[in-house]
Amino acid sequence: MEYGYTYILECSDGSYYVGSTNDLERRIAQHNAGEGSEYTKPRLPVKLVYFEECLSIKEAFLREKQIQGWSRKKREALIEKQHEKLPELAKKVVSTSSTTETASPDSGIETAEPGSGTATALSSITPD
Repeated sequence: MEYGYTYILECSDGSYYVGSTNDLERRIAQHNAGEGSEYTKPRLPVKLVYFEECLSIKEAFLREKQIQGWSRKKREALIEKQHEKLPELAKKVVSTSSTTETASPDSGIETAEPGSGTATALSSITPD
């Protein structure tokens, strides 16, 4: 079985890039050579600030998509290994046509990041 990795890069402008790969060292080198993503090319150099080893590249890709939906604060809590903060940072304010409610990770309310085209059940986001 081939392992996969989910990783977070800090770009030269301070932004974060989340990706997945089956060869972490090669992929970081590609990013820094300008052969990575279109997002990182104008933001070189990049620095690896976090990674997770996953049981498969498919699992790593799914984790990548999950983390991409997170706020900057939640990503920073993960990077800084402040796992106790993740459940609170998972709470979001959800507006409906007539009410506003706060969704917690176990509420089952689905949200979508603007432009993502996919919905993520908050109940499926759990801290590692």
